[in-house]
Order: sequence, then structure tokens, then C-alpha cells
Amino acid sequence: MQFYNLKTRSHIDVPESEVRKTKMVRKTKSGEQVRYALTANYGGSKLYKFVNEAAYKASGAREV
Repeated sequence: MQFYNLKTRSHIDVPESEVRKTKMVRKTKSGEQVRYALTANYGGSKLYKFVNEAAYKASGAREV
């Protein structure tokens, strides 16, 4: 899976076995906001890739 590393400003291919998925929920004035992300630790950097709900559910990665 391809991630973008902000520190090196380059795209990095991360093996599927290294990818985890996480769901971030925060409260706002009008309710709750849910963000879905795929994360990976690669080369000493924590990488995030925000995705929509359909891609989150279709991903075979383990949930954190």
C-alpha cells in the first residue's frame, strides 16, 4: 500500500502486513465526527492515510 511521508516528501510502498486501521472519533458542537485512517510504522516514521468508510471496511488490515 502506498503512503506519503511528509518528512521526506516522497511516496513509500508499505507491505500490507505492516498496515493497521484505526477509527478516530471526536465530539463537536453538533455531534460526533468520525475519521477513518490506515496507519503504518515504517523507517522510524508513523504514517497516516485517511480513507473513506467504504475503503476502511474493505481493508483487510487489523484494527488498532
